[in-house]
Amino acid sequence: MPRPLRLALAQFDFPVGAVARNADRIGLMIAEARDVHGADLVLFPELALSGYPPEDLLMRPSFLSDCHVALEKLAQSVEGIVAVVGWPQAAGSVVYNAASVLRDGKVAATYRKRELPNYNVFDERRYFTVDPDGDTCVFQVKGVDVGLIICEDLWFSEPLAQTAARGAELVLVPNASPFERDKHSQRDALLHARATESGVAIAYLNLVGGQDALVFDGGSVLADGDGRVHEAARAFEEHWLVADFLPGDRRLVPVSWAHEEEAGRDALAWRAVTRGTRDYCFKNGFSKAWIGLSGGIDSAVVLAIAVDALGADNVTAVRMPSRYTADLSNDLAAEQCHALGVRMLTLPIAKPFQGFLDALAETFEGTQSDTTEENLQSRTRGALLMALSNKFGGLLLTTGNKSEYAVGYATIYGDMAGGYAPIKDLYKTEVFALANWRNTVAGAPMIPAAVIARPPSAELREDQKDADSLPPYDVLDAILLRHVDQEQSRDEIIAAGFDDDTVDHVLRLVRISEWKRHQAAPGPKVSHRAFGRERRYPITNGYAG
Repeated sequence: MPRPLRLALAQFDFPVGAVARNADRIGLMIAEARDVHGADLVLFPELALSGYPPEDLLMRPSFLSDCHVALEKLAQSVEGIVAVVGWPQAAGSVVYNAASVLRDGKVAATYRKRELPNYNVFDERRYFTVDPDGDTCVFQVKGVDVGLIICEDLWFSEPLAQTAARGAELVLVPNASPFERDKHSQRDALLHARATESGVAIAYLNLVGGQDALVFDGGSVLADGDGRVHEAARAFEEHWLVADFLPGDRRLVPVSWAHEEEAGRDALAWRAVTRGTRDYCFKNGFSKAWIGLSGGIDSAVVLAIAVDALGADNVTAVRMPSRYTADLSNDLAAEQCHALGVRMLTLPIAKPFQGFLDALAETFEGTQSDTTEENLQSRTRGALLMALSNKFGGLLLTTGNKSEYAVGYATIYGDMAGGYAPIKDLYKTEVFALANWRNTVAGAPMIPAAVIARPPSAELREDQKDADSLPPYDVLDAILLRHVDQEQSRDEIIAAGFDDDTVDHVLRLVRISEWKRHQAAPGPKVSHRAFGRERRYPITNGYAG
């Protein structure tokens, strides 16, 4: 019986642009895969050398040259194992999304990605070219014919079918596939279908880590040649994943595999926003964070995320009460900080807000108080929070959710001020659901029950409630889900049973708030249609359908 082929999958984070550091790490990991894990073959994620997505770094000749030099140097160090490393390969005036087979001190083969995604967050046709003369890639390791395709290639039948036709028994698929809710079930169904129709085993390796608005979840998977899909690796964590391939029956046997134990929608979403927040902070040189804590649900959830991401000692919450702030809001903010061990500052805004009013008094004379003064309170808070961030360092986290960003129920240069928005891609109803979920898995509630129970309010005027300006959030979010995430028109939403006037009001707010969203801080994508790099509407837009 043929001996198993031992395969090591490197489900790790390789930051964008850190070519030298990534190359050094990959070199050490190749040796570790060989010497510690006894692997014959080690696979790294898509574009591991450059990080993904490198975006316009790919337009800099020096960057491409550095990647080429780093890969050649890596190849020279590879002995006693075969390594597959993803990198951007420049060839004259074009660039390929490539993965190279390194063995015996040289580059033995290079595969160029054939299917370039250009939808949702992907923009690969802006940067990469499909090689018109590109061929399949099949190479031998310990007598096993191993094939190689890259990420999107798997979603089309031809690349894998052609690789199998050349004799591949095991096919490696390095990926950089960002997290979004419910994507895992689609991926598993695809792996089952591809393995069944081709008869080859598949080792699907995904990148892990946050990159601006994207969060890569890992969740790597094995599929046997008969179509059986194994349990995914634990998401949002770095792991060595080791498996043996049995050539006789084209089966993969996990040897060291950190299985996913919390695959629920809320669990994965929480880990996504936490990982995104942590990596955004650390990769941009921030070890501490500031949060304006109002006593409401959004800032309470962001505080809990920040504590999970950075640790309580590295987070400071700031209460900024005004004449309209309820005593309950102050009390709940203090209660949460005490429970989590977070330092809290209190900076009343009455004096600076009055200073603005005094400065504007002559100009505003004869006018009535309106949303201008309400927004000025929010901007007073934003100025104070940014001053703290500037003076003492640390990143200011904003607290707006997807419902608010959608309809503009957020103050530009006020509560939108900050560097990262952890719940930007979560509707208000989802924020409540995550709060309840996080409390159930904590030793003690991270978010006070009264915060979850109380009606949402911006507290910018007497007895203000969100419901004064917006439909109930269950109605609002249902309309937004159809319009934003599913791209349904006004007529389609009304046909689904929603009130005409309510739909018209909501869709108008979405349309006129685009300019705010273009200036919003980035935040981790968890949905199918996130604001920012995924949903890109024109600001100046006359279409109202």
